[in-house]
This record gives sequence, structure tokens and C-alpha cells, in this order.
Amino acid sequence: MQKLIVLMGPSGCGKSTIGAALSRHSGWPMVEGDDYHPQANKDKMAAGTALTDNDRKEWLANLKTAIARLDHDTAILACSALTPYVQSALKTGTSRLVKFVFLDVPEDDLSQRLKIRTDHFMPSSLLSSQLDALDVPKEAIRISANNPVHQIIDNVLTALENSPEN
Repeated sequence: MQKLIVLMGPSGCGKSTIGAALSRHSGWPMVEGDDYHPQANKDKMAAGTALTDNDRKEWLANLKTAIARLDHDTAILACSALTPYVQSALKTGTSRLVKFVFLDVPEDDLSQRLKIRTDHFMPSSLLSSQLDALDVPKEAIRISANNPVHQIIDNVLTALENSPEN
């Protein structure tokens, strides 16, 4: 069965950085979740308003289409996947076995990372709303994302090798 590795967590946890590095290391294609948000969602977040699950419907449809186009056995999706609604849509909306990898970073570190990031539509003011919405699936692999990138990649790959198929 084809697999989808979902690198999840709030803004600033390193999803894009780790996803790109994991893709280079493994050869697995990566879908960058932020690239599939409709402009209205980006504008809403840039204005400091958190998205609702209703706002995420078009984004999820766009993601599912992008994932369906991938022909590799394993693929990576970098997306927040904060809510059970999104998690369920990813699990049931693709024909792939979905593995959630939660990139765990303490709130203070996330806040610092977001304050120095200037090239993203997501303002640091929305971090608390993301943390409030965050519901990590019990089956998610938890990885500390405060280590060097190469160590995080090694930890992700080891955890994936040791995780049961579900």
C-alpha cells in the first residue's frame, strides 16, 4: 500500500524544512501544504484571523488532488493537520496509509522562530490559536524538532521503520 507521511504541527515547528530535507534524503516527493491554500485563506491568516475547519474544505480538496497525482509509493505532506477534521480528511480522502509525524517544539521556541520569520503569511499572533486547535492523534509519531535537521531526519526514519502498519 502507498504511504503518506504527514509532517504535522503548528506554524514554526519545521514542517517545510524537515519535509524538504527528508525528500532530498529519501527521494520521496513532498507536497507543501501551504502552497494549496486558496488566497482567501492566506489573506485571512495574514490579517490575524484563525482558520476554521469550514475554511479548510477547499484547501483539503486541493491537497487530495495533489496527493492523488503522486505516483511514488511513499510521499511526504508538510501540513499543520491541527484538527481531527483535517486528520480524518487526510486518512479517508486518500488511497494511502497515512502516518502522522508530530514535530514537537516547545511554545517559547515556536514563538521565537515565528518572530524572526518574515517570508510567510502566517503571523506569530496566530500561534496561540494554532496551539489551542492542536489535537495530536494518539497514533502519531512524536519527534523533538529542536535538534539539528539531520538528526530529526534520522529520528523520523527510525521511528517510521519501527512503527506498526495501521
